[in-house]
Amino acid sequence: MKNAVRMWLEKMGWWRPDGVGDWESRVTPDYVTMLRPDEVFVFGCRHSGRHWEGAAGFALAHFGAVFGQGEGPQGQSYAIPTAGVCLRHIGDAVGRFTQYAARHPEKRFLVTAVGCGLGGWRPSQVAPFFRKAAALKNVWLPQVFWEQLEGE
Repeated sequence: MKNAVRMWLEKMGWWRPDGVGDWESRVTPDYVTMLRPDEVFVFGCRHSGRHWEGAAGFALAHFGAVFGQGEGPQGQSYAIPTAGVCLRHIGDAVGRFTQYAARHPEKRFLVTAVGCGLGGWRPSQVAPFFRKAAALKNVWLPQVFWEQLEGE
């Protein structure tokens, strides 16, 4: 492992002497099909809140997402607008999500690769917005986001 990466992991508190980072236990599964009562499904969606397909459609069908609500908590899910918006807007929305997650340490937030499917963004564009969220012990990120954060 590169020295700079290890130093960054140590600074964030994610590196243990045994060489295993605690972030490795906080990887969102590729497919979330069920949630425990304390878990929240975090998905990317259209700014309009029209949750037709992808993770947004799944959240609508299974986790209480609200059709027409393009951001924020809804049922057992949390929407982040990633389609039909600019990167700055995504960054602002991720900032609001991070504040929400920090206020709810009793919940576990399973973040999907928001914006990287139907939203059309690359993980290298979106993952950096989750840097502060990644420092929260109750936020899980997809492997591809951890890899992007680790590589910086």
